[in-house]
Amino acid sequence: MKKNLLIYLTFIGLAALLAGCEKDGTIVTMSSNPVPPVLNTLPDLTLQRTEGNEVLEFTGTPVDPGFQASVTYSIDAAAAGTNFADPVVVWSGNQCQSMQITVSDLNGILIKEFPADATTPLDFRLRGVLVVDAGTGAPGTGANPFRYLSSAKSANVTLYGLPRLNLIGSGRDQKIESALGDGKYSGLVKLDATKAFTLNDPDAGTNYGGTGGVLSVNGPAIVPPRTGWEKLNVDVNAKTYEISEYRIGLVGSATPNGWDTPDQPMEYNPATGTWSITLNLVVGEMKFRLNNGWAWNLGYNKNNTGNLTDLFHDGDNIKITTAGNYTITLTITQPNGPTEAGSCTVVKN
Repeated sequence: MKKNLLIYLTFIGLAALLAGCEKDGTIVTMSSNPVPPVLNTLPDLTLQRTEGNEVLEFTGTPVDPGFQASVTYSIDAAAAGTNFADPVVVWSGNQCQSMQITVSDLNGILIKEFPADATTPLDFRLRGVLVVDAGTGAPGTGANPFRYLSSAKSANVTLYGLPRLNLIGSGRDQKIESALGDGKYSGLVKLDATKAFTLNDPDAGTNYGGTGGVLSVNGPAIVPPRTGWEKLNVDVNAKTYEISEYRIGLVGSATPNGWDTPDQPMEYNPATGTWSITLNLVVGEMKFRLNNGWAWNLGYNKNNTGNLTDLFHDGDNIKITTAGNYTITLTITQPNGPTEAGSCTVVKN
């Protein structure tokens, strides 16, 4: 009995010692020669509309800074030989061993920068961003993270053009597209409640109109329910259409309305797939929301990394530490909640 009691007391003493060491903090030492990430393999990048739902896999090897660390990885693409002067982010996540994206999603990203129905030589690289701590401004912190780049891998990329429906009479040149070429079209459009519109298929020469969500060939012009950015879904096979509100805005104590609605409305650029706004901000915090509600919202990394390339659902508030006029640009990489994700830039003018 005494022996068991001695063992028990010894165990308690060791636990207390370990707890004390834990409170004192762990000293992290970075390697003097960190090993950058490696982009190991590229998939076949001859993209075809008929394979839009297929999953492509890029593989990589993680960065090794000399200690266990949380790293955000991104795959950058750029025109071959440009040394990534104007890169496009095609994937981002928290691991790099298996990086997956569908054919239609990759085609949709690259077609904004490179020609459709053509083959273009591109360079790809794997980028790792490591934040050790936040708030001090020292190397490795949120304001000054460590960045590691792999060597480039080159590939010829063939992109396909998307079937489209042009909006006629909407007051601006805009279209919606079919990612799979299956008669289902979708896109963000800016509508005016005073401007009814029809849809034109330039390939087939067919005109569509409708009312009450029912589409018909040569039907009446569609009357928008509101003015502003909307998501328009059309199924020419089922002869249906749907218009749903889609407004990305800024909310928070740094913005003119504080945490109250309406949010500060951002403007969408279909050519780049980004949302942007220029406005005056005060010292405080902010987040991105959809349709003035919290069901869909984006903040930065919950681990307090302060990494604005890693925005996700219910993330931390983004801090504004200096009042002034800012231009804020948001790229939504995953639009569907509750796993919405994206990245942003916050630039003081």
